[in-house]
Amino acid sequence: MDILILLIPLSLVLVGVIAWVMLWAAKSGQFDDLEGPAHSIIMDDDNPPKSDDAPKP
Repeated sequence: MDILILLIPLSLVLVGVIAWVMLWAAKSGQFDDLEGPAHSIIMDDDNPPKSDDAPKP
């Protein structure tokens, strides 16, 4: 039973830290565009490479 004196405050501090991190992430815009980066990966770049970007033989 004595361990509860340590574990209950420790768990409350941990919950507080997790809540603070989630609120910080939401306020800083981490969850604004969840699908944009995923779509940008699969989109093809239809522009041909420039002559200076082309590999030299």
